[in-house]
Amino acid sequence: MTTSSVDRPGTDAWPGLKTPPRSVFRARIAEALFRRAVRALDVRVTFPDGTRLGAGGPGAPEMRLHRPETFFHRLGVDAKIGFGEAYMAGDWSAADPAAVLTPFAERMATLVPPPLQRFRRFVDRGQPAAESNTIEGARSNIHRHYDLSNELFGLFLDETMTYSSALFGPGDDLVAAQRRKIDGVLDHAGVGQGSRVLEIGTGWGELAIRAAARGAHVTSLTLSEEQRTLATKRVAEAGLGDRVEVRLEDYRQATGEYDAVVSVEMIEAVGARYWPDYFGAVGRRLRPGGRFGLQAITMRHDRMLAAASSYTWMHKYIFPGGLIPSVESIRQGVAEHTALRPRAVREFGQDYARTLRQWRERFLHRWDEVAELGFDDVFRRMWEFYLAYSEAGFRSGYLKVHQFSFG
Repeated sequence: MTTSSVDRPGTDAWPGLKTPPRSVFRARIAEALFRRAVRALDVRVTFPDGTRLGAGGPGAPEMRLHRPETFFHRLGVDAKIGFGEAYMAGDWSAADPAAVLTPFAERMATLVPPPLQRFRRFVDRGQPAAESNTIEGARSNIHRHYDLSNELFGLFLDETMTYSSALFGPGDDLVAAQRRKIDGVLDHAGVGQGSRVLEIGTGWGELAIRAAARGAHVTSLTLSEEQRTLATKRVAEAGLGDRVEVRLEDYRQATGEYDAVVSVEMIEAVGARYWPDYFGAVGRRLRPGGRFGLQAITMRHDRMLAAASSYTWMHKYIFPGGLIPSVESIRQGVAEHTALRPRAVREFGQDYARTLRQWRERFLHRWDEVAELGFDDVFRRMWEFYLAYSEAGFRSGYLKVHQFSFG
């Protein structure tokens, strides 16, 4: 594996964490809303003085507030970012953060009382223009996450180096479940002997390898230099270099005509403004009669619309510039920008919760090795929160994952 050129986060890499924001007025409102919200949640919130909140009994997941004043100031100034930053800074902790976050995710739409939701537009931050997914912006956004370090990802992913939801069958371990998922996407796209395939979003090459093993010829696109380096190496080691080409190229720059286009959990990084470009590229690259196999994280359409312009903790620290689509937005985008029609769909969001739990357990189990790569304890808490937060989204049903076939 290669060593990334991305700077490792150090003790000065986290502006705002050491000196938290302050707003007495907003902190008071945040505390009142928080206390109101947790009254009905199956959690226990424990304060340093022993005070407890929440509807959960002794066995309920426990959220331990270590610095309540700082926590409520962060929450008041910017709730969508402050909650996660408070975990990064150690203002609160939990033995199982995913279990704590799941009841919050189940009530996400009603945590803020409806009369107050009308004021969201005055307090929600919009996404920065610098993180817009232009061709250059998309490259920068991808670089910030996927070029962190191949070694980092290799420490918590399985041997297939697959960074998307697995699809578990009876008795499957993570490796078998990842390959089952990939085979499902390839089947949806009708990939077989002699197929010419365009993959949008290479990852670390496992889908391209399995498609080539079926006898297909694959052109795979990525914006991550780290991924391209390792994917090319893995393809060569599999003896499939004559059937797979991995390009450092934006989907908008793709050329040629293909029997199938496949894309696994890449659309979430596109951004709603560029979905027409994404679906248009799929339509232009497919020959008549070609098929499109897509795997995507999804959320309910009304929640997607509410989240479309918000700047969240996930944008700031993990995936800049993205938006999770709804099933409706995907179907509409395909209908408006291609000649394709729906053929099949399946949903397996609970498999993603299971996948994320395994990733989080592996990440924490191998933390000493991650730290040796130059990552600090704030990074550890950031990634623990990211993986737990995502798991809670799928466990609660707030998020889902779908495979689609269009043809």
